[in-house]
Amino acid sequence: MSDLAGKHGLIVGVANKRSISWAIAQAAAAAGARLALTYPSERLEENVRDLAATLDAPLLLPCDVASDQQIADLAPAIDREFGGLDFVVHGAAFAPADALSSPFVDTSRESFRIALDVSAYSLVALTRACLPLLEKRGGGSILTLTYIGSQRVFTNYNVMGVAKAALESAVRYLASDLGPKNIRVNAISAGAIKTLAAAGISGFSSILQVYRDRAPLRRGVDQSEVADAALFLLSPAARAVTGEILMVDAGYHAMGL
Repeated sequence: MSDLAGKHGLIVGVANKRSISWAIAQAAAAAGARLALTYPSERLEENVRDLAATLDAPLLLPCDVASDQQIADLAPAIDREFGGLDFVVHGAAFAPADALSSPFVDTSRESFRIALDVSAYSLVALTRACLPLLEKRGGGSILTLTYIGSQRVFTNYNVMGVAKAALESAVRYLASDLGPKNIRVNAISAGAIKTLAAAGISGFSSILQVYRDRAPLRRGVDQSEVADAALFLLSPAARAVTGEILMVDAGYHAMGL
């Protein structure tokens, strides 16, 4: 049921080999999907190209999710190559460093705008752009990545927690809008994982240790475990699942103290 042979997918958010989006790309490719990958800037293009070279001829496209034009340019390029899409993975998130290092009450209007734009609104914009491609295939699956900092306060997560809360709400509203078109929209809330984004959070190593100490499984999670859950949500095995925030965090979310 997790076979993606003959399927075509777009994966946004690959930055380097530690990216959760990259782990999902590897799992989807291994399951038989042909992929389009994006890079957000010239600075990261070489990294993404090197990773893409290890897959089976993926389509590689530029996409800064803060640019309406670059998002709009994705659909024609993908349509020419694939003739539609079966799934979309949204793994883009960003907040300015000052908004992570300072108390939340000191968040500037501009930092708030950037965090919400890149981390939450981009899912809406990407979904809208890809909607005709998903409809051409009779429906499909859209998946994004979130974190429990949307629901609980984590030191130095700050405005990203607010952005992730908005992202999770967007998942539910999009699921409602697109369900009649047979398009499912879900999110995975992964446990703490060492990624490029996590490197910007001061004290992240101590957060990892808290997971190991308090999660029911007494350990953290890794990218491959999140990718396996993603493969389920992208596949026909999850054909009745939409509007869901799936926790993949070794059970940490279930605990009080």
